[in-house]
Amino acid sequence: MATDQNTIDFLLDQLSRLGGASTKKMFGEYCLYLEGKPVGLVCDDQLYLKPTVAGKSKIASVVEGAPYPGAKPHLLITADQWEDSEWLCDLVRATERELPLPKPKKAKK
Repeated sequence: MATDQNTIDFLLDQLSRLGGASTKKMFGEYCLYLEGKPVGLVCDDQLYLKPTVAGKSKIASVVEGAPYPGAKPHLLITADQWEDSEWLCDLVRATERELPLPKPKKAKK
């Protein structure tokens, strides 16, 4: 089941105060970026953030899940938690700050 565009629109609206949030469609699902860094995935209308110490510290009850079969565990952020835009922005920003910049892609020959 692919993620609905309305889900992505709502998530990006909730993250709009961050200024640098974006998504990229991949295989019917989405990768969530902040300031060019991949911070999570949206799969089956669920938000999965990359696990970080800072991110876990902002969640009262940490729940992990795999965004797709064979994936490493991510922090599962339920749709109810998306309602608190300020908290969600703080969580995504804390996650982004702890993650390294993506490695530059090699030029094709």
